[in-house]
Amino acid sequence: MTMKMRLLLLLLLPVFSAMAQELTKGELDQIKAGFKKDVYTKAMQNALSSTDITQLAWNRENVGTTDQMFTYRVDVSGITDQKKSGRCWMFSSLNLFRPMAMKQFNVSEFEFSENYLYFWDLIEKSNLFLNNISSSANLSLENEKVRWYLRSPADDGGQWINFVNLVKKYGMVPKDVMEETNSSENTSLMIKFINTKLREDALELREMAAAKADQKKQTSRKIEMLSEIYRMLALNLGEPPSEFQWRYKTKDKKITEAKTYSPLSFMTEIFGETKLDDYVMLMNDPSRPFWKHYEIENYRNTQEGINWNYVNLPNETIKEFCIASIKNNEALYASCDVAKQLRRDVGILDVDNFDFESVYGVKFGMNKAQRIQSEESGSSHGMALIAVDVDAQQKPVKWQFENSWGPTAGEKGYLTFTDAWFNEYMFRFVVNKKYLSEKVLEIYKQKAEMLPPWDPMF
Repeated sequence: MTMKMRLLLLLLLPVFSAMAQELTKGELDQIKAGFKKDVYTKAMQNALSSTDITQLAWNRENVGTTDQMFTYRVDVSGITDQKKSGRCWMFSSLNLFRPMAMKQFNVSEFEFSENYLYFWDLIEKSNLFLNNISSSANLSLENEKVRWYLRSPADDGGQWINFVNLVKKYGMVPKDVMEETNSSENTSLMIKFINTKLREDALELREMAAAKADQKKQTSRKIEMLSEIYRMLALNLGEPPSEFQWRYKTKDKKITEAKTYSPLSFMTEIFGETKLDDYVMLMNDPSRPFWKHYEIENYRNTQEGINWNYVNLPNETIKEFCIASIKNNEALYASCDVAKQLRRDVGILDVDNFDFESVYGVKFGMNKAQRIQSEESGSSHGMALIAVDVDAQQKPVKWQFENSWGPTAGEKGYLTFTDAWFNEYMFRFVVNKKYLSEKVLEIYKQKAEMLPPWDPMF
């Protein structure tokens, strides 16, 4: 530490000390005196103590201002349901390619097996976790990186690049080849026990590394550990197929001959010339400079896979690319802070749905960047972006998601959101390169700035 820095700390110390004081009786009396029990306050106190806050904050003036009609909409059919799991990113990613599968097989409905990919996602995350624990064995348990590893060894969470890493390695299968189970639809207990085992394994691997155990012995023990995780997953989710026979009924009621597939050959038949490497993640994060390429350190699900990376752009630029994709009948992976201003009963997200300021008599004034920096807001849910409504000047007015909460949530499974809500609570988008500008593609080719995985945005 330089002399200049020491002097600065000494100058700031009285300020910090003044702020770190206990509340005195006088100060408490002053705080209490500020609570004026006028007629409105008494009525609202009675209401809030017996009624759901959202019922009181519901803005009736906003009712009926947003319809469910769109200028451009991707041809989609059927709503999936992730149930009580955090697999929205997987459902959303697979949903992008459902129309492609329906066209390939000439069927009226189709769904990929989320359970199949979920099994391999947890195996790969377990392997990556144990590898990270071994490589950081020289660091103390109090180290920030080690604490981050141990906080969540394996979980349901993820985003687009996790999907890409998985399907490139393991392919896809139809849902009826590996159906959902109670544990895939209700994941919390299974994940709890898997993480308990992984943390126990982590401590053992750290002890082996500290004792300078032979590398082959450490690797052998890690494989034994992963075999136990595989057993736990197979008992909960079933064992994924390496090969399967599948037949189906076409739109014109014809039953096809059964065909033998591997998961990779099945995916190849559907994808044709479509390449996952042609998709780029964009982000709107105003807390960081725009027009830059970023990468999140060690934020992936497979050891050999790609880290989460994206180009940070202004909303207006992102909207141009989204509209171009939707116009061409191609849905986009997107994610948002879905709980903010959501009227779940009618499936509408709008910044004016609820007036919490009037209920509390308190001003809420943070902008999007400040909400990110203070961890008040961030991406919480992934969905397929499928529709946009534009005005006479082709400017967006509202948008629509294909959700994965089942057909009874929102408007028959869909969520509509205003363009104003887009600006405040949309974060990530995955767009095919053919819709991006040369400027964005050039930025994407540049070396990314590395960010830590515990950053508020992630």
